[in-house]
Amino acid sequence: MPYVFTEHGAVMAANVLNSEIAIAASVAVVRVFIRMRVMITEYADHKRNLQALEQRVAKGFADHEDELREVRFLIARLEQPLDTTRKKIGFGRDKEK
Repeated sequence: MPYVFTEHGAVMAANVLNSEIAIAASVAVVRVFIRMRVMITEYADHKRNLQALEQRVAKGFADHEDELREVRFLIARLEQPLDTTRKKIGFGRDKEK
């Protein structure tokens, strides 16, 4: 025995059942099937586009690996703390006469 309806089964059930509630429910089920089909198609398209984009980006990174390595090195240098030791300002009193 099947556990789910297809959209065609929902249309057939709407033809058999005569109450307004049953017909409205069947119409709603058919609309859900249509929306699901659209969403599945959009998901497949988005997935294909994302994979193509990932391949292009990966290829672009591979072509510029040396430049990226240099940028990473410069960023690491910028992240290092600065030398904060200061020289004293003013006239030197501690000099020998």
